[in-house]
Amino acid sequence: MTIRNGRDYLAALGDSRSIYFEGQRIDDVRTHPAFAKATASFAKLYDFQASPGNLELMSFDVGNGRRANRAWQMPRSYDDLVKRRAALEAWSELNFGMLGRSPDHVASTITGMAMGVDVFERFSAKSAKAVRDYYHYAREHDLFISYVLQSPTIDRTKRADQQSALDIACAVVDEDSSGITVRGAKTLGTSAVMSDEIFVGAIAPLAKEEENFAVSFAIPLATKGVQLLSRKSYEAEARSEFDYPLSTRYDENDAVVYFHDVKIPWDRVFVSRNIAAARAQWHETPTHVFQNYQSQVRLMVKMRFLAGIARRITETLGTFDMPPVKSKLGYISAHATMVESMVNGMEAAGRWHGDYYIPCREHLYAAQVLTQEMYPKIISAIRELAGGAVIMLPSSIEDFANPELTKIIESTQGSMTRSAEERVKIFRLVWDATGSEFASRHLQYEMFYGGGAHITSGHAFRTFNWDRAVGMVDRLERTYDLKGSTDPENIAAGLSLAS
Repeated sequence: MTIRNGRDYLAALGDSRSIYFEGQRIDDVRTHPAFAKATASFAKLYDFQASPGNLELMSFDVGNGRRANRAWQMPRSYDDLVKRRAALEAWSELNFGMLGRSPDHVASTITGMAMGVDVFERFSAKSAKAVRDYYHYAREHDLFISYVLQSPTIDRTKRADQQSALDIACAVVDEDSSGITVRGAKTLGTSAVMSDEIFVGAIAPLAKEEENFAVSFAIPLATKGVQLLSRKSYEAEARSEFDYPLSTRYDENDAVVYFHDVKIPWDRVFVSRNIAAARAQWHETPTHVFQNYQSQVRLMVKMRFLAGIARRITETLGTFDMPPVKSKLGYISAHATMVESMVNGMEAAGRWHGDYYIPCREHLYAAQVLTQEMYPKIISAIRELAGGAVIMLPSSIEDFANPELTKIIESTQGSMTRSAEERVKIFRLVWDATGSEFASRHLQYEMFYGGGAHITSGHAFRTFNWDRAVGMVDRLERTYDLKGSTDPENIAAGLSLAS
């Protein structure tokens, strides 16, 4: 096995996948203006890991002189977890934390499932073998896997099996000795357009009547009957990298994935018509923790980037030395440090799942609750620092091609620290990070990628050590009553003071 590079990744995308955008089927995502530059950004990740100087950082030894991306590493110690995080962090640095579903995300999901294969064994030896074999296959081929975990609904007052049309949400419609057949849709397929394979799961709670929707499997995106409906492309509408340096490079896209009676062989089925197993695969294995830990590592990098943008704004405007401005920068930097501290805490307070060392789930879920609320506040703080500077900019890079307009731009857009071109450049970046359609999608993403606030708060509630917290209250209450102290040590201390 050799480490996958960008050329290998791009070559794999030249398949017969069925992707629709603006009413038309896309022939090749690698060249289409809605997807080409984002696809190239993913290719750069693979080129980075394949560089000889990055092999130790980005990969680990899997035996017989073979190496694999650290996203597939099952940590057997705290040091292993930290080394693995350094690789995730390095990849995220390449895209400034803007690729939320980079290949290491679902690789973390599959690795978490494999670390918890004992849980799958409880339900089905066949399913456990499928998990184990798929992990090794995906690791050996360094697959870029995306996932779809949510089911669309028409009437939210009804269960999936009660909807007006039973082909709305992906469900098992047939089963035989060779596998299952599924029909219906799943969302949100972030990065699915650019992936090798799609992992399908059911993460929301299901009623006993919804067993046909309790399914989990993985298949190539080019499988017959799999159809992807892309959302609007911000990359396609961004006219230049100068005007939209983020939109043009990191629009990872999102898609509805529809399954037209797709046959899934048993060796790719992890859960089928088993509600208990569908839930256990997330919360009784390291899966949910491992995938969301990756998201927090990425957010840590993104927060550093946003803090850097905030400072550059103030330096460009000449407001950096103003006490209120430094206070606002301190507020932003404190939140960036908070995210990094929580990532460090997840690692330091980690726990064991069998032979594997995984991040602390209590720390992780606390981080998710806090960062969901934090992100909109940080974006707002950055926009406060920028003020109207992000609004009164040239209409596009084309204005610089007109000598007469260039003179006006140079006289109105300069600053004490930057030329007019440099000032326009930084504020175009600021807008693309905080106010463009790309930025608005990121705001929504950071607020909801882990679920609604009630879901993340529910995880924090469920995993918090309430016995220890309430036990402290009980311990204090046992030391006194209406007559005074009931604690022998307190009584003795009181008598000593009285004498």
